[in-house]
Amino acid sequence: LSGVGPADHLNEVGIPVVKNAPGVGQNLRDHPLAYISWKTKPAHELDPNDPRLQFALRYTAEGSEFKNDMIVYMNTFATERVNRGGNRMDPTGIRMILGLDLEVGSGELKLASSDPHAEPILDYNYFEEEFDLSRMRDGVRMCVTLGENESWNDIIESRIDPPDDALESDDALTDWLKREVTTGHHISCTAKMGPATDPMAVVSQTGKVHGLEGLRVADASIMPDCVRSNINVTVMMIGERIADMIIHGE
Repeated sequence: LSGVGPADHLNEVGIPVVKNAPGVGQNLRDHPLAYISWKTKPAHELDPNDPRLQFALRYTAEGSEFKNDMIVYMNTFATERVNRGGNRMDPTGIRMILGLDLEVGSGELKLASSDPHAEPILDYNYFEEEFDLSRMRDGVRMCVTLGENESWNDIIESRIDPPDDALESDDALTDWLKREVTTGHHISCTAKMGPATDPMAVVSQTGKVHGLEGLRVADASIMPDCVRSNINVTVMMIGERIADMIIHGE
């Protein structure tokens, strides 16, 4: 392990400190997701070999200054796999996936030990900020309302999640969200880019680690904030751009 990170934490797990960089592991961002699902009528055929996701709705949450901070994916079929593990299962119905594409809050990543093969400790801290929680509550209610539109009458038999009691109040929906929220697999921003005057910035605009020579970072961790989309293209761009900088001696 590199020994680059918060000195107190490195000492705690027995790793010699090479560079005290308090921002390493902080500012963890992701796209938290919630699943809204329905049981379909027997006459509606569910084919797991069909394309599962072909379109999405992007929108701006009410009261948000962040354009397109929310997204809803429509799944043509859903299974219990999300809740019950990785075994192959027959479809049970259809599903909308609600995603928060720009969190206000953040989490942290810490080391479990000095063993590089040990899984790190990920504290997503999804609903640290009430604004994140309120946007997700409103989004869930919007998806539920969409599912009640008469256009679905020939397809939907009943709602599976969230159950009716989770929709009775903000507190009930908050409990459901905190229990059911899951990762969008876009973990990022734990070695953020910024000026050397920012004590929490880890790398410069060229990906160089502040205070060290010959070391750069070129992955999703250097983003100061998570982009409002899938991160794969952004990460490829980061790699291409920093590779070009290295080639040209920047």
